[in-house]
Amino acid sequence: MPKIMVNSLEINYEDIGLGETLVLLHGLGSTIKDWDFQIPVLSEKFRLIIPDFRGHGKSGINNDDFGVEFLTEDIFQLLQKLEIEKASFVGFSMGGAVSFQMAVSHPEIVDKLIIVNSGPDFDNMGKMGTELLKSRTAFLKTKGLQELAKEISKNMFPEPHQQKLRLEFEERCGKNNSEVYYKTFVTLMEWGLGDKLETIPHKTLVVGSDMDYMPVSYKEEYASRMQNASLAIVSNSRHGVVMDQHEVFNKIILNFLENE
Repeated sequence: MPKIMVNSLEINYEDIGLGETLVLLHGLGSTIKDWDFQIPVLSEKFRLIIPDFRGHGKSGINNDDFGVEFLTEDIFQLLQKLEIEKASFVGFSMGGAVSFQMAVSHPEIVDKLIIVNSGPDFDNMGKMGTELLKSRTAFLKTKGLQELAKEISKNMFPEPHQQKLRLEFEERCGKNNSEVYYKTFVTLMEWGLGDKLETIPHKTLVVGSDMDYMPVSYKEEYASRMQNASLAIVSNSRHGVVMDQHEVFNKIILNFLENE
């Protein structure tokens, strides 16, 4: 996998396939591996740019600069160096936040948005957001990242037949630097677009899971405030829909990308 210097950091990424560009952005504490089930399918029709965010996977770490805005600028500069003028963005969880921010900070580079079990305002999710910040912070500080990785993976993939997904996600989440994970998480929970959400003109597909910790009603509400958004709900799926219902997910996003 190639690496490139961006904002004084070495960013690891994959560049696979030919055609219109799709940028696949993973979730907090994870890596490029979030997209293992999408790469074989999507690379047949699109050029895929799949980076590890700063502080994740095989990308470099900056111990001073964290937050969605920094992640967004990394991805923008990566695309600039690759001479990509237009791309669609598929963002899972934290990757969805970066996709939203890209549409606001650099609207000219965005074609379409696919937001997956994410939202535009992690800083304004009410009781749900407050409890998530409090519980995950306490868990991390008292039991450590390895145990938190195990807990997150268990919640995402609790079914017996999901054991392989659970163990793989636990392993890659547990490999994070604990301090970097914590600072990235806290700054994510401080991020939000506010009224800027309503200025986004790009065609947007919001993909939600019926059993995600972010409820369907939350996604319905913010999608209704967007200029050009539609909503698709995947049944029998939790937060990791790109993995636990990948065949359904792939069909939904291909239909959106090719037919709308």
